[in-house]
Amino acid sequence: MKDKIVHKLNELQATAICGNDISSSCLYVSALTIGYAGQYAWISLLVVAVVLFMFRKIYGEVVGALPLNGGAYNVLLNTSSKRIASIAAILTVLSYMATAVISASEAMHYLHNIFTGINVQIATAIVLLIFTAIAIVGIGESAAVAVFIFIVHLISLTLLVGTALFFILNHGTETFSLNWKLPSHPQGIAYTLFLGFSAAMLGISGFESSANFVEEQQPGVFRKTLRNMWAIVSFFNPVIAIILIAIIPVIELDEHKESLLAYLGQTTGGSWLAWVISIDAVLVLCGAVLTSFVGVSGLLKRMTLDRILPNYFLKENKNGSSYRIVIVFLILCISVMIATKGHLESLAGVYTFSFLAVMALFGIGNLMLKIKRRKLPRPEKANGLVVVIAIAFIITGFVGNMYLSKEAFNTFIKYLVPALIFVFLMLNRSMLIRTTVSVLSYFYKPIRKFAIISNRYLERVNRKLHSQEFVFFTKGDDVAILNKVMQYVEDNETTKKLKIVNIKKENTCNEELKKDLEVLDRAYPEIHIEFVEMQGNFGPELIDELSNKWDIPKNFMFIGSPGDKFPYKVSELGGVRLIM
Repeated sequence: MKDKIVHKLNELQATAICGNDISSSCLYVSALTIGYAGQYAWISLLVVAVVLFMFRKIYGEVVGALPLNGGAYNVLLNTSSKRIASIAAILTVLSYMATAVISASEAMHYLHNIFTGINVQIATAIVLLIFTAIAIVGIGESAAVAVFIFIVHLISLTLLVGTALFFILNHGTETFSLNWKLPSHPQGIAYTLFLGFSAAMLGISGFESSANFVEEQQPGVFRKTLRNMWAIVSFFNPVIAIILIAIIPVIELDEHKESLLAYLGQTTGGSWLAWVISIDAVLVLCGAVLTSFVGVSGLLKRMTLDRILPNYFLKENKNGSSYRIVIVFLILCISVMIATKGHLESLAGVYTFSFLAVMALFGIGNLMLKIKRRKLPRPEKANGLVVVIAIAFIITGFVGNMYLSKEAFNTFIKYLVPALIFVFLMLNRSMLIRTTVSVLSYFYKPIRKFAIISNRYLERVNRKLHSQEFVFFTKGDDVAILNKVMQYVEDNETTKKLKIVNIKKENTCNEELKKDLEVLDRAYPEIHIEFVEMQGNFGPELIDELSNKWDIPKNFMFIGSPGDKFPYKVSELGGVRLIM
């Protein structure tokens, strides 16, 4: 295990991995926002920057309290139930799938502008294959590629902004004045800003990525990645929007919307700058593909450890990469690309709505953390009112995007429903196995031999599923709290065995606790309760010892919410889950 945590990501590496995703929006979000908000697009983009500023503390509080991979899935798993957390996980995976395919396809469209002979569909598939290989090699090598792309992108954007400002100084602000005087939407400026804000929300997609691989980052790096991502998009997106309005007539923007920044470079610096921006676009959009692979690997591995996905995905190579997850994700991306025939509008619908839903659920998870885990230590706290306001902005953007494109929302639903069905089946596989056994038994006469063989196999699988033993560490809680523990295990886990462990510093006997557990054992006949009383100090070393001794993974061990005086961080307990 120690070999796998040597290559922790520093601030630049972690920022580059998630920053390539969010900063790639600079290539298209300004043009997209101007299409709806016209000369007021920069105001809409500034409002989005304010919303993102609110989410800095929201994410900082949640991940500071629960520094585990999984993002919205992680916080909802520790504050609600597996079913609710799984919805957030599905939305995140859908967002990553759409991000990977859209970014690879857009990158190849930019490359097609330079080399017109390439086939965009085939080139997109090749890009996905290349970044699959990079992700399988390992996160350290992935970070090196991401850092190179990230630095080139920032230099390119800075060069473009500097050249454009020099152009404005030499040519004046006549174009800006003409664009500013254009009539706004008939329903008023507020409505115009609403449409622009809804479209501009796409510009912060990728902000959630860092939370999905926080365990691979060095201590203290996560909050810095949030700050860095916010600073980049808060500066470049509004500034580029203002520059576009000051240099290019609004009526010409639609003609060049697919490669607008390259056209801006051509206008302000000549063909060499247009070429630089095009190459940069190819690189950073490919970087966003890499972000998708890294983020989804951390998320799906966490889901597999929590028994939502089959253990098949836990297999790792010598570099510690979950290569089976990466390969399955590649297959899903290729299938989506084939199903949509590379239609970017359909993919954008999945992308936008998935991302906004994940952001809203993360905000809700923050509120639930405040209510249910008040005593859990955290490095910073977001104001509750600010969290509510931030969620309201996200919902506004979600509704606005539904208004802008009902067809895109329908496409999102078409992808969401099958994913929900799959996870529902995985969460209820024990019940489905029992149902299948009953059906096969009923029809055993016509297909007796087949039924007997299937019956034996499925019963064996069911027994294996129920044989997994779970552990709850109690501080001597009263029967009401222990009853809630039993309810949680009964509702969320598939098991027939639960150890209740009481760690004491002194060698005393808690007779009242034994009597309470005898009552609970009778109240929950489906779950066998074993009471274990031992002397020692509760901490990571004892957890490691008991996990090895009993052969019970740490993520199948539970504790109540620790207080401020608890000497360890939750992340130091090796994946032990909070259920109270």
